[in-house]
Amino acid sequence: MSVKGLSINLATVRQQFGFAAAVDACLAQGITAISPWRDQVEAIGLSEAARIVKANSLQVTGHCRGGMFPANDKGGRDAAIDDSKRAIDEAAALGADCLVMVAGGLPAGSKDIAAARAMVADGLAAILPHARACHMPVAIEPLHPMYAGDRACVNTLEQALDLCDALGAGVGVAIDVYHTWWDPKIRPQIARAGRNKQILAHHICDWLVPTRDLLLDRGMMGDGVIDLKRFRGDIEDAGFHGPQEVEIFSSENWWKRPGAEVLATCIERFRTIC
Repeated sequence: MSVKGLSINLATVRQQFGFAAAVDACLAQGITAISPWRDQVEAIGLSEAARIVKANSLQVTGHCRGGMFPANDKGGRDAAIDDSKRAIDEAAALGADCLVMVAGGLPAGSKDIAAARAMVADGLAAILPHARACHMPVAIEPLHPMYAGDRACVNTLEQALDLCDALGAGVGVAIDVYHTWWDPKIRPQIARAGRNKQILAHHICDWLVPTRDLLLDRGMMGDGVIDLKRFRGDIEDAGFHGPQEVEIFSSENWWKRPGAEVLATCIERFRTIC
């Protein structure tokens, strides 16, 4: 039986499966929506990954990831822009709903976060003409402030939406509960995104207390403190009714369990918690 409304970000089972095996495992449990990472696609080859997607009528809710724009010199910034353009082409070949963008943190040795954020805005502006020509929406994903130094200097939904408003057509947001649940402005900012039809993806997992690793200890839905039902209600009230995409990095728990068990648990929690 098909599991409607649920997508699996393939990072959730990256230690158990390659791309093809992950698709087979998802299909075996009725999951027909996925979101791959670029290294997973590269390992099997873009043409083969696209063939598998088409042959199984899969929805690709996102392709992860472009961005990482800040750099110490023009060469580094240009390389990030070129890489993001390649990611746009990959996303288009897969028929993805969007390309997820992670901004990037401060360049090595820098303490100028304002300059890093300006580089992000410039990088997005540089790739948008190509994205628009490919009809590939670009989804800025704000990351939790703990990642501001090394992974993403865009840290709130408000910041991401300000970028969207400045950049114009073809850019929106991916709203990940792990990164945004704590934000006191999150509910009005979700409503704002909805008014402008800027919600392109909704990622789910849970925030564990305590969190043992800031990158690799995301929780399964229902095991932490995020009010996932209310969050989803706000997302739907804002007009987004696309799949909820499970994205869990869990080096000491879920990545060590059998992949079929992880997927079955995602389905059960999606139905009962989300």
